[in-house]
Amino acid sequence: MRITVLAENTAREGFAAEHGLSLHIRLSDGQRILFDMGQSDFFVQNARRLGIDLSLVDAAVLSHGHYDHGGGLSHFLALNSHAPVYAHREAFLPHYSLRDTGMHFIGLDASLEHHPQVRLCEGLVSFSSGGKIFSLGREKTDAPPGNRWLYGPDKKKHDTFSHEQNLLIEEGAHTVLFAGCAHSGIVTIMQEATRLAGHPPTYVFAGMHLVKSGLPPQEEERYIRDLAQSLLAYPHCRYYTMHCTGEEQYNRLRVLMLDQISYLSGGDVVEVG
Repeated sequence: MRITVLAENTAREGFAAEHGLSLHIRLSDGQRILFDMGQSDFFVQNARRLGIDLSLVDAAVLSHGHYDHGGGLSHFLALNSHAPVYAHREAFLPHYSLRDTGMHFIGLDASLEHHPQVRLCEGLVSFSSGGKIFSLGREKTDAPPGNRWLYGPDKKKHDTFSHEQNLLIEEGAHTVLFAGCAHSGIVTIMQEATRLAGHPPTYVFAGMHLVKSGLPPQEEERYIRDLAQSLLAYPHCRYYTMHCTGEEQYNRLRVLMLDQISYLSGGDVVEVG
C-alpha cells in the first residue's frame, strides 16, 4: 500500500500547501482511493506533479463535512466521472466555526449532496478489497477540547460530529486506519477500529485536532501527555499525523513518542508493507 499526501498545511518544495487534507491511497491490487480533497484544487495540482491521475481513482471517502476536507470535491468530480464518493448523510448540513470575528460557515457546497456519484451513508460500510468506512454516532469519550469552537447544524449548538467517518483498510499483515481530524477522539476511533478488525491497527494516518485547544498551558500539556500515553498503549502501531494536529503540538508528542510518530507534508509518500 502506498499513501501519498496530496494536500496538507505544509508541503515539500515544489508543492502547493493549504490548510486542508487529501491523501491518495494505492492498494497492492492496484485499486486507488482518495481520502478527502482539501479545500481547493491544490490536491489536483500536487497530484499532477506526482504523476497521479485522479481520473483513475476507484473510490473516494469524505471524512467529514468541513471545507478543508471537502472543498475540493467539485474539482474531483470534474476530473472523475465514475468513482463513488462516500460521504456521511449529515456531511452536507451546515457547519460553523466560532472565531474572534464571529461565527463563520465552514461547511460544504450543499448542492453536491445530490450529485450522482455521491453515496450518502452512515454506520458501517464495506467497500473495495478489505476496506471499511465507519462512524461513531454520538458517543465520544475523548473528543479534543478544540471542538468547543465548532458548531452545527444549529449555530447555537456544538457540533456532535455524527457526520465524521473513518476509513479502515486491511491488507496482508497490516491494518491501516485513516482519520481526517479525529474530532471524535483518536483513541475512541482506534478502539472502534480495533473492535472491527479484531486487533489494533498497525498504522494510523490522522489529524488529531490539537490546535486551538483553548486550554490553559498546563492543562494542554497534561492533555497531550495523556494522549501520548494512550497512543503508546498500542506498541506495534506506527503513527503518521498532519494538518489539524499542529506542528508545535506534534513536536511535543514526538518528544514523548519518539520514532513511533511522524509528521507528513504535501508531497510525502509512505510505503506500507
